[in-house]
Amino acid sequence: MWLQLMHESAIKCCLLLFFPTAQPITSKLDEGWWAYKDVVQGSFVPVPSFWGLVNSAWNLCAIGKRQSPIDIETSHMIFDPYLTPLRLNTGGHKMGGTMYNTGKHVSLRPDKAHLVNISGGPLGYSYRLEEVRVHFGSEDSQGSEHLLNGQGFPGEVQLIHYNQDLYANYSEAAKSPHGIAVVSIFIKLSENSNAFLNRMLNRDTITRINYKHDAFLLMGLNIADLYPDTTRYITYEGSITIPPCYETSTWILINKPVYVTQMQMHSLRLLSQNEPYKIFLSMSDNTRPTQPLLQRCIRTNINFSKQGRDCPNNRALRPQYRGNSQGTERGSGGFVSA
Repeated sequence: MWLQLMHESAIKCCLLLFFPTAQPITSKLDEGWWAYKDVVQGSFVPVPSFWGLVNSAWNLCAIGKRQSPIDIETSHMIFDPYLTPLRLNTGGHKMGGTMYNTGKHVSLRPDKAHLVNISGGPLGYSYRLEEVRVHFGSEDSQGSEHLLNGQGFPGEVQLIHYNQDLYANYSEAAKSPHGIAVVSIFIKLSENSNAFLNRMLNRDTITRINYKHDAFLLMGLNIADLYPDTTRYITYEGSITIPPCYETSTWILINKPVYVTQMQMHSLRLLSQNEPYKIFLSMSDNTRPTQPLLQRCIRTNINFSKQGRDCPNNRALRPQYRGNSQGTERGSGGFVSA
């Protein structure tokens, strides 16, 4: 343990020597000069424990008090009877989008001509869909950014939206109050795949983005197909999970998972975070470690007890839920009532 602390202190000193101010690396902010895990590329790229040290613009990653993701301890959830269902508005149209291998995520960016908005629930404004992002692990027991009672899932889909009522674009909203809303859905394994994810992850599509910077156009997508058949969710106030870690996000975690096949998960793990002329490094395990909850409240509209108590004055009765530690359970919801 002490050797590890000495090693980290030495690295921090080196960072101060090489990066005395944020200016030398500011130009790399938009280039994604950060990583989820150590890479063998002959140069230092900061992993999560160093995000907040290498650039003053990213200091919230280290000192923030409302960071994401978190470990959802179900004993800390508070039933809030005033949480209404989310409202999804597609204008009655299907959407197109471009799917990218960003080197860190599988990312689907909607065509700007097709507006997809969410409102209601814990949201006081209308939020426009900016990106669908997929996180996944190298093993079935890990891959989700959020945990449930300390246990992970094979993956997590995050639908990232920005506040279109107050802000002109995502960049402005990301650093502003009430700027971002993220709908998060756990991924589990099954013999059948979610219809929306099947469009993204079938062999003909996923093999078009094998390497970093690869892109492929998809049309005729129905975003409603991605949402599980439930109005139940958990919500808390947090942050963006990548640098600069702005604390402007309302998180909404849906109470049922979506499913992909084992073959589709395997195909995700074959995606490289590098260009084709560089060494292969799997994109898997593209997750930030969980962050302390501190004094935040986790609210839910899951009425696990008729005697649920309002936040923040009282803690709710202990609900009996269980996660899927192996990520391979078939035919059950993301939060399973025991």
